[in-house]
Amino acid sequence: MDILEGIEVLKHSSIRINKGKIIYIDPFKIDRNYNDADLILCTHSHYDHFSADDIKKVMKEDTMILVTEDVVEDAKKIGFIEQNVVGVKPYEEFEFFGIDIETIPAYNKFKEFHPKNKNWVGYVLEIDEIRYYIAGDTDCTKEASNVECDVAFLPVGGTYTMDYIEAASLAAKISPKYAIPTHYGSIVGNTEDGILFKNSLSKKIKCEILIK
Repeated sequence: MDILEGIEVLKHSSIRINKGKIIYIDPFKIDRNYNDADLILCTHSHYDHFSADDIKKVMKEDTMILVTEDVVEDAKKIGFIEQNVVGVKPYEEFEFFGIDIETIPAYNKFKEFHPKNKNWVGYVLEIDEIRYYIAGDTDCTKEASNVECDVAFLPVGGTYTMDYIEAASLAAKISPKYAIPTHYGSIVGNTEDGILFKNSLSKKIKCEILIK
């Protein structure tokens, strides 16, 4: 089984997973109305991760959405019914559609863009016994370094998150089968950052450049 089958990095940190159910993480710069999401996960409240306009392009009537607690009310204003909006914080576990979901702290250690006390998150999704880690906007933290996963989506663009060197260091610590670079080439970072990240990885870790 190809563990990357059905997975796209659309733009920036926007990820679409089709593994029987359609999952979007941080939908952003969506090119048209798809309205096919069974589940949407947002890592935090910044406009490039919680984008109301883009969420509207992928949501449908019964879509479930997981958001950090600071945007629960904003999610309801978009048109989600109350029981389909789940506020999350770090160290929680959920199960939807047979998919196990864990929330991992996502924060900066020395920068002020993503304070730890905001309780923003990354996610680990377990689908068909494969663990996918979407790190969110984070540095190489002790919590991220303890994640166990098969596929890691890591921000590499620097400035607001890890750069490609720090992201490669995190990948070395958690040793996924695949490491996928995100969060570069659009708002922040250069288009070359994905290649630089790939070239910085141990040969034991496979890397696919999925960002469009």
